[in-house]
Amino acid sequence: MHITEGILPPKWVAVWFAVSAPFVGIGIYHIKRKKRAVPSYLPLVGMLGAAVFVFSCFPIPVIALNGMATSHPCGTGMSAVLLGPFVSVLVAGIALLIQALFLAHGGLTTLGGNIFSMGILGSFSGYFAFKIAQRCKLPLFWCGFLAGTISDLFTYLGTSIELGLLVINKGGSFFKAAAEIFGVFMMTSQGVLCIVEGAVVGFVMVFIYKRRPGILFNLGVIRDDTKSIGT
Repeated sequence: MHITEGILPPKWVAVWFAVSAPFVGIGIYHIKRKKRAVPSYLPLVGMLGAAVFVFSCFPIPVIALNGMATSHPCGTGMSAVLLGPFVSVLVAGIALLIQALFLAHGGLTTLGGNIFSMGILGSFSGYFAFKIAQRCKLPLFWCGFLAGTISDLFTYLGTSIELGLLVINKGGSFFKAAAEIFGVFMMTSQGVLCIVEGAVVGFVMVFIYKRRPGILFNLGVIRDDTKSIGT
């Protein structure tokens, strides 16, 4: 998912930073507001931030893309469900910044684009997937599973769109390029990683519910209604 340094031209660097910056700002606001209502919120943000950092810290080079991007789990589906999508964008942005500065993973000029795909698309798609699954009365495990899987799919769809847009000025077909790049992601490692991450998020949700259900209640992830929680 990480687009490497130097891939995006200045125009797209500016566009993706402009798109991502408001979401990061709203995420900061949400943290300030929620830490007053939930005393344990900041430690939870730190813990999930570490989880997102570790999840997205094991790059698998996608050889067919000639080094333009890497594949790996993301973790933003889980953070979006527990923290909310805007805070999850901020968490992803911090993780991506640290990786760019100290691990040469991703890049500073591509930070806005990587936040857009992993932070914004990954967080919001995972969050809404979880909420829709809840409305459909699915068991908690499958709500988490869909959040993790859909989050990964949209993250890599976002990266595919960003890379696909680069062919427009060269006379290429955006839709064809984006579809081919997304297909490469799914046919290599990411198709499997989506399923694996979905299962991990599902098990984490069930584990928290069984051990510390108060966390999910206080964060508004679930209502105090065990009849609709089936695991």
